[in-house]
Amino acid sequence: MYLTINRFKVRPGQEAAFEEIWTSRESKLPQMEGFVEFHLFKGESTETHTLYLSHALWRDKAAFDAWAKSQNFRGSHKGVRDHGSIYLGPPELEGFTSIQTITAETAASGG
Repeated sequence: MYLTINRFKVRPGQEAAFEEIWTSRESKLPQMEGFVEFHLFKGESTETHTLYLSHALWRDKAAFDAWAKSQNFRGSHKGVRDHGSIYLGPPELEGFTSIQTITAETAASGG
């Protein structure tokens, strides 16, 4: 598995706008080979920003790389730069390759 994480610092008072942008856009992720799941999380707020984190889980890095180079990626990120004023800088992308997996199902079965 391969996990990608984006961290967003959203300016105070812009949280609703950020959430609307993300929840109303047309996602092409489910159409991509190797896509597993996506989550958007809201973190703590400070005087300077509210932290958001998105993560997408992929079968492997090759599946993510195919997504990042695809027309679907470009289409789903179209117009993102139009909303730059709600952010404190660009998102920070991080990628991780899985080295261990533990699930509720494997724990229950003793595996």
